[in-house]
Amino acid sequence: MWITRTVAEAVRVRAVHLRAPSFSRGVIAFIWALVFGLYVWLGGLAVGVNGGTAFIFGAVTGFRGLSAVMAFGADAPTRQPRRADRR
Repeated sequence: MWITRTVAEAVRVRAVHLRAPSFSRGVIAFIWALVFGLYVWLGGLAVGVNGGTAFIFGAVTGFRGLSAVMAFGADAPTRQPRRADRR
C-alpha cells in the first residue's frame, strides 16, 4: 500500500553527476583574450598611458592572446584503444 512508505523513500532523489558545461576552444580563447586585453588596457591607463594608446595596446595584446590560445591552447587528442584491446 502506498501509504506505508516512509518519508525517506518518498523523497529519495537519484544521484546526479554534476560537471561543468563544456565550451568550445574558441569561446574560451575569446574570454581569455578579452580579459587579458582589458587587463592591459586598464593597466596602461593606471600607469598614465594615453587612453587611445592604451586601448590599441590592449586590443593588439588581446588579439595576439586569442591567436596564441587558438593555435597552441589544446592538448593533442589521446587515441582511444580499439574495442578488441579493451578486454
